[in-house]
Amino acid sequence: MLLDKYWLALSACTLLLAAPAFAETPQEILDGYTTQAKSADPAFSAFDATRGELFFKNTHGNDWSCASCHTQNPAGAGKHAKTDKPIEALAPSANAERFTDPKKVEKWFKRNCGDVLDRECTALEKGDVLTYLLTIK
Repeated sequence: MLLDKYWLALSACTLLLAAPAFAETPQEILDGYTTQAKSADPAFSAFDATRGELFFKNTHGNDWSCASCHTQNPAGAGKHAKTDKPIEALAPSANAERFTDPKKVEKWFKRNCGDVLDRECTALEKGDVLTYLLTIK
């Protein structure tokens, strides 16, 4: 009986150690983009929310912008422009889960930048957009 409790406790600890400890914050994600932007351009000084808003709301040679699916107000819910699939609010102030998982953030930036730009976004573009999204209350 004592041995069974020992193995149960050991199994529980193993599961806890295998799970991610904590999610990142949007600021930690942004800090990673800062490092990448400085690496790409040593003259980089800061991200710009106004530049991020323009990037988010304008098209870039294709028919879509970020706002095509996420709406002009990223604090509200959106829907996919082709499939009408609902999309939860993008702004971290309206959706606390946004920008907390680096793998998901990169997956969606890669996919969405491909749709909007026909290429991956740069660290500067990602940082500007995230800086803009962090200003939305």
